Amino acid sequence: MILTTRRLSVLALALALPLAASAADYKVGPGSTLGFSGKFQGQQFDGTFGKFDAGTISYDAANLAASKFDVTVDMATAKTGDGDRDAALPGSDFFDTKKFATAHYVTTGFSKNAKGDVIANGNLTLHGVTKPVALKVAFSPNAGGARLSVTGTLKRLDFGVGGGEYKDTSTIADDVLVNGSLNLLPK
Repeated sequence: MILTTRRLSVLALALALPLAASAADYKVGPGSTLGFSGKFQGQQFDGTFGKFDAGTISYDAANLAASKFDVTVDMATAKTGDGDRDAALPGSDFFDTKKFATAHYVTTGFSKNAKGDVIANGNLTLHGVTKPVALKVAFSPNAGGARLSVTGTLKRLDFGVGGGEYKDTSTIADDVLVNGSLNLLPK
């Protein structure tokens, strides 16, 4: 009887381990936003992307190693509310959406900084260039799913965004804040 109880305990543990290692899978729900902020001639402007696809959002705050983000952004849907700027963004001096229709971010891992904030470390491919980008993550579960917020800063010139006269960082700042506020629903 002792041998059978031990076998059952080992079997139960073996079955539970894969469950402990998996993160919850989510899809992006209504009301989610993905945006950016920059400075033009010293004045802040904000923009949003009207279309993005989260192919994978898996998150487990207790087991960050099992978490993953994989998001693709339709760059032609960038809007700032300024007609001239919105007309210029898809062009060859900025996003060049005819050649580079999408941006793609995929995590390589998660960590915590000295303050205890969760950081998503990943690679962003934008304008044909892939560079590491770290995003601060805030995750809040709720009854119907979760709320996920991400923020981080990238240097636009590292990705070749803003060519010609727009390389001048006194006109358009190099730092661009990216931010997302996603309503997550269980998959």
